[in-house]
Amino acid sequence: GFGSRSNIPNHIKQPKIVACTDGVGTKVEIANTLNKYDTIGIDLVAMSVNDLIVQGAKPLLFLDYISINKIDLKKLKSIIKGIVKGCKLSQCELVGGETAEMPGTYEKGKFDIAGFAVGIVNEEKIIGSEGANDGDKLIGISSSGLHSNGFSLIRKILKERSINLNERLEDRELGDVLLTPTKIYVNDILNLQKKIIISAVAHITGGGFYENIPRILKESSKAIIDFNFEDWPARNLYSWIESNGVTEEDMLHTFN
Repeated sequence: GFGSRSNIPNHIKQPKIVACTDGVGTKVEIANTLNKYDTIGIDLVAMSVNDLIVQGAKPLLFLDYISINKIDLKKLKSIIKGIVKGCKLSQCELVGGETAEMPGTYEKGKFDIAGFAVGIVNEEKIIGSEGANDGDKLIGISSSGLHSNGFSLIRKILKERSINLNERLEDRELGDVLLTPTKIYVNDILNLQKKIIISAVAHITGGGFYENIPRILKESSKAIIDFNFEDWPARNLYSWIESNGVTEEDMLHTFN
């Protein structure tokens, strides 16, 4: 057919459908440079399902859209392999997609990807409708790295400082570190919900801490965070970025 059909789960008393769409930005340019495409499909799924889970919505369905200069089956299979893995990690179905060949719009070898996700949540269990409460504990769940934001700034650093993606950052090549796929937080949040009351969740994407954390706060509230970067899981990567001339303020405006 020209579209997919899916059942709405019948075990939820007051089902609410949550939908969102996103892409991975200029991270695709790093993938193109390295000719490595098997992880950005995971990024694509993650960017949408992580937006669903902030409301407590369990992902159900995912669709992808790939626009490319000329169809390259090997490249497309590698991208879709990542999308399939991302869907498995977030326990949702890949129900369809679209691939558009667009010569003239994209240069040779260039492409872009976008994703669309649908989730479902019981109305009584929606997270964040009232925002965070005064006195709440603010918990940070570790990232896997840069996720899918700030890559225009990263690419600018690489170009201006003539940095090769084959350079080593500790025990890995820099390119591999940058292509580490976005962490999928679906199971983390669903499991936490069984143990504690979650009043709000922020998915730190474009705009970083400064723009995303206020989205879960009441007008009369503020978040107090102790930035002890020495304890952060991705400290070495972020230290490398700062060492290349990016201020702490710009870091918090840009990255997760």
